[in-house]
Amino acid sequence: MAKDLIYLDNQATTPLAPEVFDAMVPWLRDNFGNPHSAHVMGRKAAAVVEVAREQVASLLPKGGSVLFTGSATEAINLGFGAVQAMKAQGRNKIIVLDSEHAAVRDTALSHEAHGFIVERHPVGSDGIVSLEQLSMSIDDKTALVAAMLVNNEIGVIQPVEAIAELAHAKGALMLCDVVQGYGRVDIPDNIDMAAISAHKIYGPKGIGALWIRDGIDPPPIIHGGGQEQGIRSGTLSPALCAGFGQAAVLGLECHDSDAAHIQTLADRALNYFADWTINGSTDQRYMGNLNIRRDGLDVARLMSDVRGVAFSAGSACASGSGRPSHVLGALGLEPTEIKSSIRLGFGRYNSLDDIERASQIINTAVEVQLA
Repeated sequence: MAKDLIYLDNQATTPLAPEVFDAMVPWLRDNFGNPHSAHVMGRKAAAVVEVAREQVASLLPKGGSVLFTGSATEAINLGFGAVQAMKAQGRNKIIVLDSEHAAVRDTALSHEAHGFIVERHPVGSDGIVSLEQLSMSIDDKTALVAAMLVNNEIGVIQPVEAIAELAHAKGALMLCDVVQGYGRVDIPDNIDMAAISAHKIYGPKGIGALWIRDGIDPPPIIHGGGQEQGIRSGTLSPALCAGFGQAAVLGLECHDSDAAHIQTLADRALNYFADWTINGSTDQRYMGNLNIRRDGLDVARLMSDVRGVAFSAGSACASGSGRPSHVLGALGLEPTEIKSSIRLGFGRYNSLDDIERASQIINTAVEVQLA
């Protein structure tokens, strides 16, 4: 990364932690055995995979297992497969919050072709779901409820524990996208499945995982050798697994210091961007995600004008679609308000100087544009 570029897009991806890089190198360079082979090199590689599995599980609820995947998106697709068995029980309804990541929304909608009814449940203007309204939507036909722990675009924290209770009261499963909260926010222990990703916690790209509560058996979506617990086929990368595991270890070790650091950065940013409006709840949120707007601002022009700061106008996954953010739309924002919003993501390796310089660069460009 260029030394003069300030990186404030930590919701899109995070820098690889030096400790993670060091943990991966031996499995990329010297220990190249296939973890599914029976010889000594294979057994050595398999051992590091299992160590990594335990490390990743240390930040997740008890009473379940970690299944490695190629991404959180794959994990979400795999988790949704659990509804197939419930259809035979007369359950053909899936509920997802309208502010969910596209990986959840689009996967849910794909099940309409298989006889499921998909409800995109609304959230309030603060981005938080009404538990009272949600309870009226969950019925005996509901197979699964999906709700994100920490929203990737606006950082709001949903009452996932209460949502899971509502789902279970009607016999439905609860799938949670915890990608943005893993290692940062406590994960409720009553969920049934959780999707996570390594590259959001200073780990490598190309690996994610699905945590599955004991007794839940989603069918395979990738067929072949069944290497991963008979559910997910394909050769695992010991290097990626080791990197994911080390990132989880750091997440546990640095939890308190990271939280304090992020809060300090956020407090400084809120001061520098006092003239902006925060999108989403101002208190029920992860402070490392600041989604803000200025009336009359053209963010597309702003991002073109600002070269020294890496930030975004929303999810990186939808940045090339040309569509306005469905998350901000779910809050009831007008198209002009959506187009005047930016997302700033703070991380472990950001400094107060980063926040100060970035705010000066962005605010100066905004004043020039609005003059």
